[in-house]
Amino acid sequence: MSLLSATTITISTHHSSLSFAHTITARHRLKSPPSIANRRPFKVFCVDYPRPELDNTSNFLEAAYLSSTFTTASRPPNPLNIVIAGAGLAGLSTAKYLADAGHKPILLESRDVLGGKVAAWEDDDGDWYETGLHIFFGAYPNVQNLFGELGINDRLQWKEHSMIFAMPNKPGEFSRFDFPDVLPAPLNGIWAILRNNEMLTWPEKVKFAIGLLPAMLGGQPYVEAQDGLSVQDWMRKQGIPDRVTTEVFIAMSKALNFINPDELSMQCILIALNRFLQEKHGSKMAFLDGSPPERPCMPIVNHIESLGGQVRLNSRIQKIELNKDATVKNFLLSDGSIIKGDAYVFATPVDILKLLLPEEWKPLPYFKKLDKLVGVPVINVHIWFDRKLKNTYDHLLFSRSPLLSVYADMSVTCKEYYDPNRSMLELVFAPAEEWIARSDSDIIDATMSELSRLFPDEIAVDQSKAKILKYHVVKTPRSVYKTVPDCEPCRPLQRSPIEGFYLAGDYTKQKYLASMEGAVLSGKFCARAIVQDYELLAAREKVVAEASLV
Repeated sequence: MSLLSATTITISTHHSSLSFAHTITARHRLKSPPSIANRRPFKVFCVDYPRPELDNTSNFLEAAYLSSTFTTASRPPNPLNIVIAGAGLAGLSTAKYLADAGHKPILLESRDVLGGKVAAWEDDDGDWYETGLHIFFGAYPNVQNLFGELGINDRLQWKEHSMIFAMPNKPGEFSRFDFPDVLPAPLNGIWAILRNNEMLTWPEKVKFAIGLLPAMLGGQPYVEAQDGLSVQDWMRKQGIPDRVTTEVFIAMSKALNFINPDELSMQCILIALNRFLQEKHGSKMAFLDGSPPERPCMPIVNHIESLGGQVRLNSRIQKIELNKDATVKNFLLSDGSIIKGDAYVFATPVDILKLLLPEEWKPLPYFKKLDKLVGVPVINVHIWFDRKLKNTYDHLLFSRSPLLSVYADMSVTCKEYYDPNRSMLELVFAPAEEWIARSDSDIIDATMSELSRLFPDEIAVDQSKAKILKYHVVKTPRSVYKTVPDCEPCRPLQRSPIEGFYLAGDYTKQKYLASMEGAVLSGKFCARAIVQDYELLAAREKVVAEASLV
């Protein structure tokens, strides 16, 4: 979300009296608040866990080695100036590792906020609201390395090793998958699944396990070969009952890519299961202790600038101007200024790249195949209530509702957002395609209707129970790329066929798909390609400089 923020993100702020005035006055007389005697016992748990042992996993060591190649590389005699568009995690990662290698990144961000798809804003009351509900997994080795390299591991608040699902048929109740710490992977994951008898029956578990055997035995080649099938189609092909999809994988599909199993590529699910089940702490989750722009993004900026790089906000790219040989001449900004470099990187969402792609490049197969990669719409909802909700946890919760994906009580899970007296629910509203153009009040009404099922003793649609103090709705019409079947061949490598032009972003080729981990890894791959091309790029700039003197 970096370059066309005015058209790609809509942020709305409201207080309850604006959108619920008619509802409250029409219905408040019908019901009175429940008595204190009838309320459930307080169920909020506020315990952060120690950082898990991640540093000895093969994926973590692989990520650490890749990071080390930048700091140990020979210092370039003439550092390159690399212009990078987009200060999301992909752009920040690209700039960070190029600076580590001795080069001079110039990072341009169209808005006045860092983070791209992890951006957040502070309102007039000092409360934060975010582009999305961002969870950091143990199976994010490049993200974990990045935090360690910056000395900010303590900014992740680790939660108990569980996955918690709401029970639509049992309002107000949850079902848990608890991963025992005493067992190694994948036994801890298998134990968590076998111990849960509320969501799947034993025959369903057995059929699901048999259906997964080819993926477990076939490894990565098998996983990649499933890209052409949707989750629903793959499940049926493997003879897995539809109830497994509706009970578990609808929630997982919406959490991973904001779409339902009939649209999502099965490769996405298998990659997630592989990461979560093959590493003991792979599915363990952490929340940031504050807002994404301040907690991880600013330390990256400080690091870049300490090594001679630059980060410029409010720098929107209007056009990629070309030389006669179709290579990049410069970036033209919307204020008329021109930014030149020795190499150029686009680290924006794929939709923004396609909008600014020069006509001369569009026929090239590398860029042509981007047509199938389209950002998925998503809505993030924040609601501040006038009381502390009791039927919640200090954790991420899978709502399993038709309109909501996951949610969390951020007044409990995040130190900076902590409030002992009131709850702030942050909820991912997905799938959002049919709702993205709807009014904020419609979205809030629909959210409250779903919440009344999740919190039947505490929340009512008419606000006769918990009342809304205020809310924020953040719409992102084009978020992460929509991981539908047959997308994998369309994902580009970070090095483009245009000499001196590179891509970064979670849609580019890397093994973690559309995620924060994928964005960071894509930035490392992009930086590595530029470092590898140093001699070529340095020679090219020398030729250009000599030609300009003639």
